[in-house]
Amino acid sequence: MAKNSCGHVNDHVKSVKPSAKGCEDCLKTGDSWVHLRMCLECGYVGCCDSSKNRHARAHFNQTQHPIIQSAERGEKWRWCYLDGVYID
Repeated sequence: MAKNSCGHVNDHVKSVKPSAKGCEDCLKTGDSWVHLRMCLECGYVGCCDSSKNRHARAHFNQTQHPIIQSAERGEKWRWCYLDGVYID
């Protein structure tokens, strides 16, 4: 997976804790997810684009918090929605 830098890291990546142990919105509705993503600006945990509800992307669209990190065990990659790139 090719990684790039983006100009949003300094302004949007904070020291956050996950908001939930699963997709915050799917847990409220009793729905399921495929993989989890965590917003690095506020800690919101949402489901990935392969999940039917795509809550992580919906969170970005609502808040404009651009950077997520995989919340899956053993995965450390980050993604910037604004630049459309994996970041270091």
